[in-house]
Amino acid sequence: MTLGFDLFWSFRSPYSYLLTGRLVDLARDYDVAVNVRVVTPIAVRQPEFFAHADPLWAPYLMRDTYRTAQFLGLPFQWPNPDPVVMDFATRTYPKEQPYIHRLTRLGQLAAERGQGLAFIDEVSRLIWSGRVTGWHEGDHLAEAAARAGCDLAEMDAVLGAEGKRLAAVIAESEVAQRAGGHYGVPLMVYAGEPFFGQDRLDQLIWRMERDGLERRA
Repeated sequence: MTLGFDLFWSFRSPYSYLLTGRLVDLARDYDVAVNVRVVTPIAVRQPEFFAHADPLWAPYLMRDTYRTAQFLGLPFQWPNPDPVVMDFATRTYPKEQPYIHRLTRLGQLAAERGQGLAFIDEVSRLIWSGRVTGWHEGDHLAEAAARAGCDLAEMDAVLGAEGKRLAAVIAESEVAQRAGGHYGVPLMVYAGEPFFGQDRLDQLIWRMERDGLERRA
């Protein structure tokens, strides 16, 4: 019996990137369905969230993400440009965001076509690995989409025609995310139980194994 869980995930989340490769391995090795539900980052949904954060929050985030990447053996660099544009002087996020809405809608479209996990894996590697300069320029994004089996130009055309519909579906996922038990990402919800954070994958697998999760032949 195939088990499945919802994955609430964001292109701006370093922890989402740090988890995704292991989810690809999980889907490859086990009889499990990963239902990708890409959401808008909390910095866009609640711009005041980080403005009121403790001053120690950001330095620890940077230390922990680089350390976690080293521990996992993953290349990591804070992206340039950041998928969510921020005014560092005021610690605020402008309403106009040139990258994140397109990325999120592309992820939603890929998920609807059964290519969600491959797409977020390839694109997050492009954005967060530091292997290219200017991930948003040239053919970088198109090539990442192609590695996931997607045609970026065709997808962008769909975004132009169905942008409002895709935005509405993403908004529904954000409601479901909170109903699942948390506001952050990456969040995995299995059988009504939330598993928040890249460090909860082992517990998710343990829970599913108790319900009969099997390795693929």
